[in-house]
Amino acid sequence: MNTCFSVDSTSPNSYSEVRDFLYIKLNDILKENRPIVFICIGTDRSTGDSLGPLVGYKLKFLSLNNIHVYGCLESPVHSKNLIDVLNKVNLQFNNPYIIAIDASLGSLHNIGKVFIEEGPLYPGLALNKDLPPVGDLSITGIVNISGNFEFMVLQNTRLYTVMALADCISNGIYHFILKSLGSNNKHFNNSLENIHFL
Repeated sequence: MNTCFSVDSTSPNSYSEVRDFLYIKLNDILKENRPIVFICIGTDRSTGDSLGPLVGYKLKFLSLNNIHVYGCLESPVHSKNLIDVLNKVNLQFNNPYIIAIDASLGSLHNIGKVFIEEGPLYPGLALNKDLPPVGDLSITGIVNISGNFEFMVLQNTRLYTVMALADCISNGIYHFILKSLGSNNKHFNNSLENIHFL
């Protein structure tokens, strides 16, 4: 992976660092009019694995003509439907730029950090699930420490940590869109009035 970005989700204005990194990486994609699809992976049945659905829930009102969000608390994207969702995205959009968002386990000093990398993420890796890689860009939040008994670790993750990560990521994406499209953009403001969450 060529470029890796990280920020502590609890640091002041962490969302603005996420915004600025996404702006640098994605501005050319927007200029090309290429669809950007956020796939928020996870389940609301496990605190540690609920990061993706929480981010999707917070972003669902931002689905615009060229920016789309899949996965939320109501309709999560998880191991049982991930392949179907990927097939749907690739059928519906021409050459979509996919940004995958998921929780991850890591080292103790990385808990609470957001990592953004070029290239896909590998969902379900901690639980040894055989799932396809997802995304042209990956956003992961480290929710807890990796090691033995990953399933139990995810079940016993602090909601505070997950919410801090979700706030940082969703606010960063929201402000990236504001910066890219402009808060005075008529199309942007009209789109907020005509939500179409997928």
